Amino acid sequence: MTPSEASSGPGAAGLDIPAVTVAPGDTATTSVTVRNDGDIVEAYDLEVVGDCAAWTTVDPPRISLYPGTSQTVTIRLEPPRSPEVRAGETPLGVRILPAEHPESVRVVETTVHVGEFRELRTELTPGRRHGWLRGRYRLAVRNRGNTPVRVGFTPGQAGEELGFAFSPAEPELQPGESVEAGLRVRTGRPVWFGSPVVWPFTVDTAETDEAGDRETARRDAIAVRAPLEAEFVQIPVFPKWLLVVLAALLALLLAWFALVRPVVRSAAEEAAEEAAGEVVQSRPTHTGEQGGQGPGTGPGGGSDARPGDRGTGASPGPGGDGGAADGGAGASGGAGRQSSATIDLQTSAGQTRTGTYRVPAGSVFGITDIVVANFQGDEGTLTITFGDRKITTIALETFRNQDYHWVTPIEIPENETVTVEVTCEKPGTPATGRRARGCHEVLNVSGVLSRTTG
Repeated sequence: MTPSEASSGPGAAGLDIPAVTVAPGDTATTSVTVRNDGDIVEAYDLEVVGDCAAWTTVDPPRISLYPGTSQTVTIRLEPPRSPEVRAGETPLGVRILPAEHPESVRVVETTVHVGEFRELRTELTPGRRHGWLRGRYRLAVRNRGNTPVRVGFTPGQAGEELGFAFSPAEPELQPGESVEAGLRVRTGRPVWFGSPVVWPFTVDTAETDEAGDRETARRDAIAVRAPLEAEFVQIPVFPKWLLVVLAALLALLLAWFALVRPVVRSAAEEAAEEAAGEVVQSRPTHTGEQGGQGPGTGPGGGSDARPGDRGTGASPGPGGDGGAADGGAGASGGAGRQSSATIDLQTSAGQTRTGTYRVPAGSVFGITDIVVANFQGDEGTLTITFGDRKITTIALETFRNQDYHWVTPIEIPENETVTVEVTCEKPGTPATGRRARGCHEVLNVSGVLSRTTG
């Protein structure tokens, strides 16, 4: 550079500094000569002003001159390689301030031509994506250069099995600006069975010129960037393990219909027949049937006649059963007759309820038979009490129908109660096939109801 002179003093004339060209990351120098045209010794402070002040220095920054002498000062420019230092023309000024005559301050100026540099930072994430037909990726691009650029993407793949779509396809970036572009990768056809297929591909990022010539811009780029690599793993629609599971399920289904189902059906039919037989056997026999024998009397059951039977010589009186929840029918005049009562009790899940039958006043009930029905298969407990005597406590899940018989009647005096208490833990499933909302049990007591007063 050819330095110019700048005079300082009253009425002194000077020339501006010639234009300077510098590339970011490099160093350029120029100079300015300061002359003292005064008649006293003068000191001068030199300071850089303008947009270049952050990366421009003056050496030395302060000088002293005798009258009629001059000194050349070096101006050093060191712009960093940063997007903040934009390419183009930037003004530069050097202010010369005399210490003794500050009113004679001068500013010499020049223009600095900052050169261009291009630098792109790109990142492709994730490096591997799994999918049946398509996968999505992200391209992060940052312009680390000092000039605006338009960026284009070029995909690469060994074959033509993959299709690529970028959004946006050619983004524009200012110096220091970042942008994120989406990449969609798609295969032409699915993989139905077998192992996953790996499709490797690359993405090349380059600046494009205003005409869209990407190849020319790539050749003119200062930094050579390696293409970004990624993979798309195409998974089969039906993996191998699914076929194995389907085959195992089919084998189990065939085994069920061929082996297990007939056995279960046969066991269910036998259980139903057995339950039906128990119900028939537990039904009480009224007076006059089977020679006056009470319920439960059979082979090995004894031949004792119950109170109220015809074998005692007592008249049966008019009527038949007295079985009802309100106490049934009774006999007058002290004679006894067969009678029964039914307690129908419904209990909500998780609750305990009690049902009772009260012996009428002036009567005594000699119980010889009870039948308990749990036709839903509920779970819980059931307790039967005659007056203040607990007869039995049984688990509901252990029976569907249960009957008890006594040769010697259990007598319950007037105003005493037959009580059944049910604690419902889990309702069962009736014949409809739909689980019930609550438990449902029925207790039937049979025996001889006799009058104690005339």
